[in-house]
Amino acid sequence: MTETGRRSVTANINLTLDGRYSGPGGPGDLGAIVSYAATEVARRHLSRIWDGATTALLGRRNAEGFLGYWPAVAADDSADPRDRGYAKWLVDTEKVVLSTTLDTAPWERTRIVNAPAATVVRELTKNGSGDILVNCSASVIKPLLAADLIDRLYLMITPEIAGGGQRLFDDGLPATRWTLTRHEVGELGETAMVYDRAR
Repeated sequence: MTETGRRSVTANINLTLDGRYSGPGGPGDLGAIVSYAATEVARRHLSRIWDGATTALLGRRNAEGFLGYWPAVAADDSADPRDRGYAKWLVDTEKVVLSTTLDTAPWERTRIVNAPAATVVRELTKNGSGDILVNCSASVIKPLLAADLIDRLYLMITPEIAGGGQRLFDDGLPATRWTLTRHEVGELGETAMVYDRAR
């Protein structure tokens, strides 16, 4: 919980050195990011992001990708325990998916909401307990940054320059201060960082 008593909103995303979450080939161009997803630092980072979270907030594209992949990991006894822990959490937790095209949720414990991200988050923070985690959904993270509604940022920076693609931090965001609360560098040069909003 934040100091104001509302639920905390956390966000996790992987970025290249030039601040991109996808490459010049479009949303599916993740070559500069995916090759670092299974490192020890990345897996420890993954274990941290969902600790304390009770709601997953996702955009439709990420929901379809995640929920097409992670349930099989949750059922795989041979999977890395950290991957399996996250997978089980995602399957079992409350999921809110923002979509203008889906009418019904094809996944268990999921509800579809067709409303602006900031409006949805303001409602979610008023009820329940535990953190609200926005995991890798830039379409959700961007408007929440614009509305200054994110309390913690989990960033994994990969040591590559994509040279094109979509950036997370667009011009026009409000000026904000953040405190670095954790920093870890992996053998490949990937860097996991946790920033808390200094309010």
